[in-house]
Amino acid sequence: DGEVHINELKNGNAEMFWNPTSEVRRQRLKRHIVLFEEQTDFESERLWQHVTSAINKGDQHKATQEKFVLEEEQRNTARERRENGTEWKPLLFRHDAATNEWHYKYEDLRPWDPLNDIAQFEKDGILQTMERHLSTRMSNHETTCINNQITRHKRSAKDCRRRKTSDQPSNHSQNTESSCSTPESVQELSDDDGKYLGFESLCAQCGKEMNHLKEIHSAVLSLQRAQQDIHR
Repeated sequence: DGEVHINELKNGNAEMFWNPTSEVRRQRLKRHIVLFEEQTDFESERLWQHVTSAINKGDQHKATQEKFVLEEEQRNTARERRENGTEWKPLLFRHDAATNEWHYKYEDLRPWDPLNDIAQFEKDGILQTMERHLSTRMSNHETTCINNQITRHKRSAKDCRRRKTSDQPSNHSQNTESSCSTPESVQELSDDDGKYLGFESLCAQCGKEMNHLKEIHSAVLSLQRAQQDIHR
């Protein structure tokens, strides 16, 4: 976020290449770093601290020496593993035998969802995304609980219709019909519709979370309509 100049060595002229405005500086991403004293021995900032210090001081000879020390130590460690028959198992990377390349295990290549994704951060080397809990990202427990309610609801409606169409109506069957609380229209209930119904027998946690999800869903729809109005 600083100025960048191009210096022409032939004629000594200097040209401004990049000069960020105050607006650009305000939009820069906030940097989150782990405190140096909390870093492990193989964190880049700690591992390369002497090389970095030499570079900052403009001491190229010292930087080269410190870099050689690090790389030689890594070579010796690899040599010892080969001699001892110890297999190296990376924690964060996997090897692709087809391309002979290393890939980060926890890479997240999906597009950023501004309606659901809040922030992305790294913890213990693992890339993680903080998300809002929209209805489209319900937990397995919630989904299973709701689907069970829908199944029981449909079964109740089917039993009710079967009693209604009995070949031998009686006072008992009429009472059964009148006491049946499930309306006949429930046979058209879809799984998606069931997600937004307030079933009485939902567990307390699911019921609370479902209400919260419905509120978020309504808020998101309102935001989407506002965005559409802005675009128009």
